[in-house]
Formats: sequence, structure tokens, C-alpha cells
Amino acid sequence: MKTNETGDTSGALLQAVAWLCRPLVRLLIRKGITYPQLRELLKGVYVDVAETDFAVAGKRPSDSRIYILTGVHRKDIKRLRRTDDAAEAEKVATLGGAIVGRWLGQSEYLDADGQPRCLPRDDDERGPGFDTLVASVSKDVRPRAILDEWQRLGMVSLNAAGEVCLNHQAFVPAQDFAEQAFFMGRNVHDHLAACAHNLLAEGEPMLERSVYYGGLTPHSVAHLRELARREGVALLQKLNAEALHRQQHDAGAPDADRRMRFGVYWYDAARTAEEER
Repeated sequence: MKTNETGDTSGALLQAVAWLCRPLVRLLIRKGITYPQLRELLKGVYVDVAETDFAVAGKRPSDSRIYILTGVHRKDIKRLRRTDDAAEAEKVATLGGAIVGRWLGQSEYLDADGQPRCLPRDDDERGPGFDTLVASVSKDVRPRAILDEWQRLGMVSLNAAGEVCLNHQAFVPAQDFAEQAFFMGRNVHDHLAACAHNLLAEGEPMLERSVYYGGLTPHSVAHLRELARREGVALLQKLNAEALHRQQHDAGAPDADRRMRFGVYWYDAARTAEEER
């Protein structure tokens, strides 16, 4: 690529990054995270990505090579080159999602309308109960502990018969900031990864689409928000059921090493002049 072409693409990319960082920086400021803290975090991310994604011939890159790729000072590189094992944190944060995914996607946990049914604690003539559901995902945690935590977060409630009912509006716990932040990182990471994949033309383009309209009244926005919620949830439930079926079908296959994520989002706000530039 010619120098002027590189400059043009770098400028366009930096403008896009500046725009997409605005809500992130707003969140960080609101939560008391300052620029020096973010700067230190980014140093570590630059070093980690250079080390894992830019190795040559399978060899671990030297500090000098990482310095050339990232511009991070060598003394910082030496300090930051360590492996952080986040596997346990991810296991804990994703356990709830796996349980809800089965509740939404397996026929034995659904009612005649295909909606998640209220579950007794123990199995009965209708099928498996809540304890069996939890145990089908992990036997390392007590179902009672999951139930107590989900009740605290408003994810489930108990009906008059003492059955556990899933709150359809609380698939993401509203009160658990740490878990919300965990999934924000994973969801936005994969969205950005799809964008980067497409910009770099690294293979078949990945689905990355949105619908945008301005000049709408609050009434129209409310109507569209409800339509997006209804249709989006229906699509996610359909895809969840199919993905769960295929995961079980593919279990043990030698090439079953792929992962996927599909998401929907909605955002509305007052239109600003800055957004129209």
C-alpha cells in the first residue's frame, strides 16, 4: 500500500475509533476510571495482542519486535509480558447464561407455546425440574445457590405453587454490574472483531448490519423500539434453540472447535449536529 493510501486509511480509522470510544469514555468517567488507568490498560492490551496475534513462524516475539509493532517502551513490555488466567472468572460469569440458554432452548423446559415454563424444584410428570436444569450445566454449584442469587437479581420469581419462573425481561441481571460488564466486553469485542475482519478483508465478510433513521418523534421511536424488542427476542430464541441442538449434535467431532455469537441491540437518543457530520 502506498504511503498516502496508508495515511488515508489510518486517518479514517482513527476518526471512527474516536467516535466509537465516546460512550466508552463516558462510562469510564462516570465510574471514576481516569485516563492514566486506561492508558496503562491499553499498554497491556497492545503487548498482549502483539505477542499472541503477530508471532512470526510460531515463535514468541521478542521485546524489540513488540516495541516496533506497538511503540510501548521496552521496560513496560518486560513488566507486562505475563499470562493472566481469566478462565475461572469466565466460567463463573457464563454459567448463568448457559443455564438460561438451556431453559429457553430445550423442549423439555418449554410449554406448549414454546416459552420457558415455570419449573418445580424437583422433576415431575411434566419433565425435569429446576435442580435438574442446573445440574445439566454444572454439578459444581448447588441449585439452591443459583436460585437464591437469581431471586436477588430479579431473574426469577416463585409462583403460588412454589415453581421457579424465569423473568423474560431479566435474562441479563439488572443489578449485577460485574456480570453485565463481563458480557459487555464479550459482546462488544465480537462486534468489533466482525468489523475488523471485514475492514481487513480477512475472508468471507461477516454479518454486520444496522438500520438508522433520524427525524423521528418519541412516539415513532417507542413503536419501533417495541417492534425491535419483540422481533429481536423471537430471533434470539430461535437461534438459541438451533445452536443448542447443533452443539449437542457436534459433541465429540474432531473439528468442533468453532464458536459463534449473534446479537441484536437498540439505541435511541436526541439527534445532535455532531452525529450528522
